[in-house]
Amino acid sequence: MKKLILAALLAAAGAAHADTVYTNANGYTLGAKGALQRFATLVVSDDGKVKSTLKAGAKLPAGTQVDMQGATLWPGLIDAHGHVMRLGELKLVVDLRDSASIPEALGRIKAGIPAAGWIMGRGWNQERWYADGKLIGRFPTAAELDAVTGDRPAWFTRVDGHAGWANTAAMNAAGITRASQAPDGGEIIRDAAGNPTGVFVDKAMALITGVIPDDDEKRLDLVLEKSLETMAEVGLTGAHDAGMDKPTWQRYVRFANAGKMTARIYAMAGGPDNRKAIAPGGPIRWGWDDRLAMQSMKLVSDGALGSRGAYLIAPYADMPNTRGLDITPAGKLKTYITEGSADGFQVNVHAIGDSANRSTMDGFAAVPLAERMKLRHRNEHAQIVDMADLGRFASLKVIASMQPTHATSDKGMAEARLGEDRLGGAYAWQKIKKSGAQLAFGSDFPVEPPDPMFGIHAAVTRQSRDGLPAGGWRPWEKVSMVDAFAGFTTWAARAGHAETKVGTLERGKWADFITLERDPFTAPEGDLWKIKVTATWLAGKQVFKRK
Repeated sequence: MKKLILAALLAAAGAAHADTVYTNANGYTLGAKGALQRFATLVVSDDGKVKSTLKAGAKLPAGTQVDMQGATLWPGLIDAHGHVMRLGELKLVVDLRDSASIPEALGRIKAGIPAAGWIMGRGWNQERWYADGKLIGRFPTAAELDAVTGDRPAWFTRVDGHAGWANTAAMNAAGITRASQAPDGGEIIRDAAGNPTGVFVDKAMALITGVIPDDDEKRLDLVLEKSLETMAEVGLTGAHDAGMDKPTWQRYVRFANAGKMTARIYAMAGGPDNRKAIAPGGPIRWGWDDRLAMQSMKLVSDGALGSRGAYLIAPYADMPNTRGLDITPAGKLKTYITEGSADGFQVNVHAIGDSANRSTMDGFAAVPLAERMKLRHRNEHAQIVDMADLGRFASLKVIASMQPTHATSDKGMAEARLGEDRLGGAYAWQKIKKSGAQLAFGSDFPVEPPDPMFGIHAAVTRQSRDGLPAGGWRPWEKVSMVDAFAGFTTWAARAGHAETKVGTLERGKWADFITLERDPFTAPEGDLWKIKVTATWLAGKQVFKRK
């Protein structure tokens, strides 16, 4: 009798810890040396980790079988540069992305005015606004916004997050007058008479945002929930959160403790003060079942190209009276980099203009080589790099964390801002890769859409999603499909010190994976952006299924 009871207990224990065997899959992953590998079966152990992958025809192990019916199966994708809370926020405010004119933007604003409080939104881009068939060539004004918002304060952030558009009520609430001065690293756009027109660039944005009431915790929790839902829908099982504060980190920890963190967040503290507030004892390594880490810091060297805040070596071709904004001057930037590195943190610097990129690389050069190799410091964006500086990524062991869709969104604007002669090191993925440097790919969501298939399409084609230009923009900078795949998997994992945990479907790594409606490796390149994720799993548990 005792033997029967023991056998029953052992059988029950075995059933409780059975593997899940995903069969009949069109599986892809990368091997330890970066080669593309194919498989037909994925075996996931009860602890949520990969036990094995098997070729077609291999003997199937015991376990609960799930027939994937030929679906294409990939490792979960990782965005190496996004803004997690901003992604969810976009679901709750007026979305001005893709608006084609000021009247269209104003129509969206009028339709989305909330019942009370400030009227908020983001996503406008004056470089996409037309009138009478021509680009308007200017920023919007408070007067235009007043027409639909009245005496309610309103604030709309530009698509890149580096400028904001206020109405008169918002400027009054902030005490903005003709005498108001922008802080260093910022600009108040003015008319010919010197009056503020309603647009505030980079650090000047704080003049308005400083008087906007704080959100309550319930709403911020909803924002994070919306972010995680969106990430799962597009197959993102991980994201590197480019700049956050202590309350946001505490929210992430609370979600992780409650089992609600459905993606892996590699958090970057937003500057030295937030780094010290969040992690006074040093870097917070991957924990919470590898759902969270905070072992890096983001710095901001300059602004963005669209608002002419990117800091250039020579003046802007289309506005010769400015070189942009030196948000963190070189000396201070070097201090922040070396101090953060000495404290054991990976340092990731936003650098878009060629002058900002040069001072960023100068700062990294001041860090001892052994430290650089261990911590894997990163240049975030690396958009416009002087040809003389391109080789420094490899020589300094600095990761180029780049966003493919920025190239295809910015191509026309970049030509106007710089002129053809200064584009040699612009969005230069292939040059940087061939130099021997490491890259990682992301989207900068919600500046660009979070769908990594958009990024893979841009990386492979150098075309916008409408197929322009024919053959691709500066097509010699295209990367292969395998490299684009790696950019959002293994390269991004390594950039987040997680290459032993995620990025491939190798034994012992977390079973983070997705299925897609088509096989991107056989689909026409021009159709890559159209391919949808059908389901997403994190640690072997499904967190999204398309209906």
